[in-house]
Amino acid sequence: MEQLIAQITQATGIDVETAQKAVGAILGFLKREGPADAVNQLIEKIPGAEGLIAESGGEGGGGGGLMGALGGLMGGGAGGLMGLAGQLQGMGLGMGQMQEVGKTLFSQGRELVGEDVMGQIAGSVPGLSQFT
Repeated sequence: MEQLIAQITQATGIDVETAQKAVGAILGFLKREGPADAVNQLIEKIPGAEGLIAESGGEGGGGGGLMGALGGLMGGGAGGLMGLAGQLQGMGLGMGQMQEVGKTLFSQGRELVGEDVMGQIAGSVPGLSQFT
């Protein structure tokens, strides 16, 4: 986990706490929206992942504010992704930083559980591939 967070902070310029919250939010989103078996394989391979999900509020609904409301109205994968974007934006992340966090997390995931599992996850939510 420390290596993942260090890679994210270096690539994005965000602080450790924000990186941890962002990873928790993304993993929580994947847990809600993605294929359960594949996502659980990923979460089991990341030490402390469940704790980050709980701390970020990632197991609850999408983000708050306007983005969260739009996400709720749209429903499904795209709405969920918009809700996640709103949640990450609320943490102070810009779109480029969101993409970098996603790419770094998915890269680490490929090393941990393989391309097939990460492909299942990425392919399960429309629009997610832009963050992987």
